[in-house]
Amino acid sequence: MRNRSLAILTALAAAPVITNSLLAQDVLDLKSAAEIRTQFLADLDTVHVKIMALAQAIPEAKYTWQPAPGTRTVANALMHVATEWYVWVPMTVGGKPPAGFGAPREAIPKLEQLTAKAEVIDHLTKGWEHGRQQVLAADLSTLLASRQLGARSITLTQFAFAMAGDLHEHLGQLVTYARSVGVVPPWSVKAGS
Repeated sequence: MRNRSLAILTALAAAPVITNSLLAQDVLDLKSAAEIRTQFLADLDTVHVKIMALAQAIPEAKYTWQPAPGTRTVANALMHVATEWYVWVPMTVGGKPPAGFGAPREAIPKLEQLTAKAEVIDHLTKGWEHGRQQVLAADLSTLLASRQLGARSITLTQFAFAMAGDLHEHLGQLVTYARSVGVVPPWSVKAGS
């Protein structure tokens, strides 16, 4: 969790800083917040479809494969994404993990150790459904305010871009993992690549 927080803070450090003379509420209104949410969900939907396709296509025997000692296995990488959908995606809109999830600091490391394909896919599905529902249910007026992430105040736009970027990074990692174990991403087969 600490490394995850550091990664998000690092990504946000590169994001543009809104000065006191140009606050988030000065540039966002309900219509623009709704559009940001719509675009964020569309991007997350695209990532979700591809990650689920990879999770289904990779044989369970390869779920414990890792490119080198000390790196994530296929299952660890997939479960990391599931935990982001359970915890971090909801946080982008001021939401919370699912009821009964437990303290993320304790729950996430346990979940990331699962290796059974059926369990991993189940958590990917449940995590996605929860994260998506949290984004859809967010009160647009609350999306206009900035949020604290560590010592930094960030806007919805900054948080959404950072979260989407992080998930795309994991998608790229999983594409590489899939190709390393002999699985061509299903959407590539259709395009002939």
